Amino acid sequence: MLSSLFAESTATIQLQTLLICIIASILLGMLVAFTHMYRNVYTKNFIITLAVLPVLVQSVIMLVNGNLGTGVAVLGAFSLIRFRSVAGGAREITSIFWSMGIGLATGMGYVSYTAVFSLIVAVFLLIIYRSNFGNQKTAERELKITIPEDLDYPNLFDDIFENFTYTHRLDSVRTTTMGSLYELRYLLLLKDQQQEKALIDSIRVRNGNLPIILGKVATNRDEL
Repeated sequence: MLSSLFAESTATIQLQTLLICIIASILLGMLVAFTHMYRNVYTKNFIITLAVLPVLVQSVIMLVNGNLGTGVAVLGAFSLIRFRSVAGGAREITSIFWSMGIGLATGMGYVSYTAVFSLIVAVFLLIIYRSNFGNQKTAERELKITIPEDLDYPNLFDDIFENFTYTHRLDSVRTTTMGSLYELRYLLLLKDQQQEKALIDSIRVRNGNLPIILGKVATNRDEL
């Protein structure tokens, strides 16, 4: 069942076998695209790429067909495309690798194997995305606190941070409003994201209800 459709001794590929591999690549490429769209931010061009990538890779693998020189040329072409591409997030890389794996397997004639493997991966990914697996209870946050100039800011909020954060660091201090106010910028690792309001309320009491900004630290989206 999981063996190749291609006979070991034949150098040519029958039209029926070719059509089976192409249809399987297209259907499984659509499966990858639909799985990637589930609860995710994406562009139409990237989804189309995921859908068509398996059949393109399959066609290239069939052309190689055991020819060492052609295989080296194909490897060089793939390397050129890789280094001229913008690096994506973890989920994008997973989907691209999945699509290429489908193309490689169908190009070698392992259609049944590829179908079983892809269905298992798709179901597994959908279950993972729906579950709380991998969700972070802790969160890194950037906190900006405005205080009057007469307050001595070193260690001013340390006792509050001890209750709500694992780590805290004063990153920068600057004056505002012609020097009558200070703006303190902290980097925090919160113990619980649900306690953000309680943290802000505690700070408001101490800074005289002046502006407080609590937000995410600017990082690259969805890093590995």
